[in-house]
Amino acid sequence: MTTTKTARELAEAYFTAWEAGDFETMRGLLAEDVDFVGALGTAHGTEEALAGLRGLGKVLEKIDVKVRVAEGDEVITWFDLCTGIAPPAPTANWMQVADGRIARIRVTFDPRGLLAGFARQH
Repeated sequence: MTTTKTARELAEAYFTAWEAGDFETMRGLLAEDVDFVGALGTAHGTEEALAGLRGLGKVLEKIDVKVRVAEGDEVITWFDLCTGIAPPAPTANWMQVADGRIARIRVTFDPRGLLAGFARQH
């Protein structure tokens, strides 16, 4: 028997997998045509979304979730994005689920610290 995860469960699994660098698990959570828009770029489709998450994953140290609010097929996660190159960035992530997968993601945070950190790396 297959059970469909709730939007909250999908969000929890997404952040756990991202923090662990488990991109194969993430692939199974995302809709094939996932649409991502964030402070550092956009991605359309699973492969583009995973490429972006892998890129930020190279400097990711911790995702410190403060609160997660779910209503129906939508969930918002408020967290500190902790990296090795910048101070923690307070971040809001909104996800919309369709057919048991994450279909739409919108992320907002102040990217200046991360951009400066990336610039120092080069």
